[in-house]
Amino acid sequence: MTNELNIATTAAREAGVLLREHFGKPPEVNELLAHDIKLALDVQTQELITRRLLGAFPDHALYGEEGIAGNQNSEWQWIVDPIDGTVNYYYGIPHYCVSIALRRAGEIQLGVIYDPQRDEMWQTVRGGPTLLNGRAVRVSDRTDLGEAVVSIGFSKNKTTINAGMALLPKYIERVRKCRLMGSAALDLAYVACGRLDAYIEQSVSLWDVAAGKLLLENAGGTFEMTTRPENPDKLSIRAWNGKIQLLPHE
Repeated sequence: MTNELNIATTAAREAGVLLREHFGKPPEVNELLAHDIKLALDVQTQELITRRLLGAFPDHALYGEEGIAGNQNSEWQWIVDPIDGTVNYYYGIPHYCVSIALRRAGEIQLGVIYDPQRDEMWQTVRGGPTLLNGRAVRVSDRTDLGEAVVSIGFSKNKTTINAGMALLPKYIERVRKCRLMGSAALDLAYVACGRLDAYIEQSVSLWDVAAGKLLLENAGGTFEMTTRPENPDKLSIRAWNGKIQLLPHE
């Protein structure tokens, strides 16, 4: 997977250059929702990534937050989130990333997550180590939930917001700190390198977590996902270092 990983890394870096150039400037808004924002830059960034990936692998498919491209009958599928943390980006909060994964026959083969503001690149391939800027990283060694830092994600509709609100006080009472970071992909990357001990989210899309799932698992962590009963396109996630004992499902 060396060639595929190199191309994905290059695409993520090029997307990062575009995002850094526009960061802090008034962005063009395509859609302003109650709990989400869609930027023209989301589309532009995915188009850049698509050109790089499908230019190198024209027979592959691409499935992204901003649409599909390529050969949709291919067994190889790129999964792309051009800006994970768009609301952060819009408000000038420097916590967002580019996420790229490659899936074959339902199995994630590689994952790349790039934080343009900190110039941090996570990379992995199936069966290999998880690298952060070229250095192998692992999940934390913490075993006591009381010492853990846990990120709790909140989604965009009333059902999942209420589910997160019910979960948050249960963890706040038991862990060292809870965090609400605003980027699912970076949350998974942070668990993979030991900055966070767990990440729990009630409703995300595949492009939010595809790369982070493999990063986390190759770094020694545990990843659980189930489809939402009211929306099979959405996933509920529990991802942790595999050592602490998370609270039981309701």
